[in-house]
Amino acid sequence: MELKNKTIIITGASSGIGAAAALLFAAEGANVVLGARRGPELEQLVEQITQSNGNAVFQAGDVTDEAYATALVDLADEKFGGLDGAFNNAGIMGDMSPIQNMETANWRSVMDANLTSAFFSAKAQIPAMLKQGGGAIVYTSSFVGFSNGGMPGMGAYAASKAGLIGLVQSLASEHAAEGVRINAVLPGGTMTAMAGDDPETHAFIAGLHPAKRMAAPKEIAQAAMFLLSDRSGFVTGSPMTVDGGMSVRLL
Repeated sequence: MELKNKTIIITGASSGIGAAAALLFAAEGANVVLGARRGPELEQLVEQITQSNGNAVFQAGDVTDEAYATALVDLADEKFGGLDGAFNNAGIMGDMSPIQNMETANWRSVMDANLTSAFFSAKAQIPAMLKQGGGAIVYTSSFVGFSNGGMPGMGAYAASKAGLIGLVQSLASEHAAEGVRINAVLPGGTMTAMAGDDPETHAFIAGLHPAKRMAAPKEIAQAAMFLLSDRSGFVTGSPMTVDGGMSVRLL
């Protein structure tokens, strides 16, 4: 079992990639601490995991609240005796519009959800891992804002996700010698609620990828699991593309 006895926080866990990660990590032996805004969905997911003999707890909250990042770490310590890893996956796309037409409130909400929340999680999670002698953190970034992946109308999203890669690389450099590895996964188009439910839109997005399809949420979760497991023991500071070749096409 890849993650046996490891305690891992997962944010954005109520649906999509986060929910897929919760099920996968628990099946691979992890104690999972689930976070998201939607409490009922988290409760159902915890019930599903525990019915399969997995270990899971949850606490609903908003990742843009610094106290929530601390609360998830405290929950991991209270229920499972510490923290070994985190998959900081929560994020939003925000409104798509040219910058000159974008509301300042939209810019700030995207930055808060995608980038400032990463700052809060690092502040809370890294000291907890240092107490245990090391750990691993994975953030969900995007090909958008990386490797010529800019797309019209996505200035706030691209800036937040590019900034997240910079933060990951800085944190990785700071803590590598202390045994804390910090990486990012960069998904391509993935079949989640964020992708909507229009088949024509899905077909268009799929066609942008050399793989000519969109990812299943579990495929992104599997990449995150690799970065959290001991198999990636010499990997840190990596922006790991999991995008069906999208970034290669854009080079």
